Parts: sequence; C-alpha cells; structure tokens
Amino acid sequence: MYEPIRVLHFADVHIGMENYGRTDPRTGLSSRVVDFLRRMDEMIEYAHAGEVDLVIFAGDAFKSRNPTPTFQREFAWRVRDLATLAPVVLLVGNHDLPSIEARASSIEIYETLDVPNTYLGRDYTTRVIETRRGPVLVATAPYPVRTHLLRDVELPHRSTIAEIDAVMGDQLDQKLQDLARLADVHDMPRILTGHFSVSGATLGSERSVMLGRDITVLLSTLDDPAWDYVALGHIHKHQCLTLGRAGAPPVVYSGSLERIDFGEEGDAKGFVWVELERGRAQWQFVELGCRPFVTLRVDVRRRSDPTAAVLEEIERSDLREAVVRVIIKADPEADLLLQDRVIHAALYGAGVSHVAVIQRDIERPARMRLGPSPEGLPPDELLARYLASKDVPSQRIELLLDHARQLFGADE
Repeated sequence: MYEPIRVLHFADVHIGMENYGRTDPRTGLSSRVVDFLRRMDEMIEYAHAGEVDLVIFAGDAFKSRNPTPTFQREFAWRVRDLATLAPVVLLVGNHDLPSIEARASSIEIYETLDVPNTYLGRDYTTRVIETRRGPVLVATAPYPVRTHLLRDVELPHRSTIAEIDAVMGDQLDQKLQDLARLADVHDMPRILTGHFSVSGATLGSERSVMLGRDITVLLSTLDDPAWDYVALGHIHKHQCLTLGRAGAPPVVYSGSLERIDFGEEGDAKGFVWVELERGRAQWQFVELGCRPFVTLRVDVRRRSDPTAAVLEEIERSDLREAVVRVIIKADPEADLLLQDRVIHAALYGAGVSHVAVIQRDIERPARMRLGPSPEGLPPDELLARYLASKDVPSQRIELLLDHARQLFGADE
C-alpha cells in the first residue's frame, strides 16, 4: 500500500519583473528579481523538508519570451535543485512561448539537453511518472496557441475574431476531454496541469503582463472524475474553483510566488502542497513572506500643516521593506503647503524599500456649486452658496448668515 504522493504545485514565477526595484549591489540584479528568486528558494527548502515526490510547474517562468542569459541561469539553478529532490514537470505558459512558432520556447532547453528528472509539457499529452511513493499519471495542457489548435481545422472564409476564438475554445475543450479519456484507463493517481483561464476564476494582475489573447475553459470541462487534482497556472490569484463542491476534484490556481503590483496588494502569495491518492487529494496553500505593497491614503483638506498630517500617517504605519504609494487628498490651499521632499525622506526613514508614487488628488470646487450665474445674487445668498461648497454644516451656515446679514444691513 503506497503512502500519499507529495506534490509541489507552483506557477507564474515571472523572473525578470523589475518594476518598483533597485539594483542589488551584491548580485547586480534588480531587488525585485531577487524577491522572486528568494520565494523560489524558500519554496525549495519547504519541498526538501517535506520530502516532495513530484513537482508540477504550471507555466510562465519568465516575464518576457526572450529572457536574458542571467535570468535563464537563475531559473536553471533552481530547477536543478528541484530535480535532485523529485521529478519536475515544466509546463509551457504564454510567457514561455516564442514570438515565432519555429523558435524554441524559453524552457525547451531542459528537454534538448535531456536534463535528468525533468519533463517538458509542451503538448496535450499524458505520461506516467514514477515517484518514490508510486506512479502518477500527469496530463499536460500548455497555453493554447492558435496555430496549434487550428492546425487541422478549416475556418469559414472571412471569419471574425470572435468566431475564431469560439472555434479555438471548442478545440481546446475537445483536447481536454480527450486527455480525460486517456487518463481514465490508468489505475493510479492522476493530475491534469494546464495554463489558461477558467470561467469563474477571479483575475489578478496577470492582465498587466498578459501576452496574447485569452481563451477561457469552462469549469465543467475540468470538473471530471478522471482527475484527482487539477494544477493550474496563468491567473496570479490563488484560488480553488471547486471548493465546497462534493465529489469534485480540486481545481486550483497556485497563484504567483510574489506580488507584481498594487493590484495584488492584499493577495497572499505562495504555492500549493498536495497529498495525492487515487480518488483523493488533500491540499493546502503555503503562504510565503513576500514583499509588502502598501497604499497610504491621507486626507489633508483644511489642515493647517498638511505635510505634518502625512508624516503622522507614515509614523503610524508599518512600512519596513515595503513598496509604498501615497495618495493625498487635498484642497488647493493644502496642496501649496505639501513638501514632497520631506515626505520622501520620512518614507525612506521608515524603512521603505521603494516609493512608487506620491499622488495628489486635488479637490477643486466646481463653479456650478455656486449656481450658473451668481453675479446677480444678493450677498447673503452668495455667502450661503460659498459656505455650502466648503461643506460647512447647515446649522453653522445659518448662524454665520444671521451675523452676516447684520453686517450687510449696517453697510446700507
């Protein structure tokens, strides 16, 4: 009787993301690239301690399709470390694909060099992989490419983009169903790994780094008893799409290993650890301590010292090693008094890693709040409209108008 097979599932490493970083003098790399590499190192330490049996990388090793040799080297070192622990399946994602079909993908080198214990997932196929705790059937579904999906399909003349996308969706759905039929004849644990969007998934910041046009797979296509676990990449937000559905295999996006921008400010980042048996998969999300992204929102309207108000907010916040943006809501008077240089100094004094932006949202009361033609209005009504435009409470407006009318009357 085999023990449950221990599977590491991760995706969307995107080595080469350099936004909000600075050059690390020790490595010559952007501090943000170092962040992503450190998350991989922490994950590998966990896999080693947990005696991993199988590693599933669900696509997107690099930010771009043409990574620098340095980025390729850094990723290769870590693939080597994983391959010494267990077999590694490397799925081809959209960022791994070349811009021209005849060229090799950025991760194809592992197959070309026949790197031990690594398996390239560039085709829609199944393979049985032997692990120390028994065999696993792994089906691979790389990022859907138009030329591959439509190779044997005759499209109607002058098809629209929408019509072509619909045909591609049908072809991808058919390939996934074929994989399920191939898997169903094997009496062993089964995993499908894919790199695409699934209906109902919550999107993250992958839209900011997207390459190509997406085809969406129906969740019902993946919710198949042929699979014990479905390991997905492409969407950066970790989620299980079949959570709480009795009898359904876990259909899980591991999410990206690090935050990419402020769109992921509140998202947990990490990988998935799975204990796999035929007919059962127990999984847990393992969160990594990644770079904090923090937004400070400060309202300094009608503050006599708006810079001091921003400094107070900085002092109250834990900003150590964070990428920070400051959004200041100000009126024109406060805007003139704000000192960006002082705010920058306070942020870096608080241990901030990088100041993304100090953004000022200036409130400029619209002339329409005083009425379309205020020139002909009596003084007390003009004053009333002005006070209302400044959001003065109505009771105080009445009190001020009473005193003002006495002054107006004394002038007559």
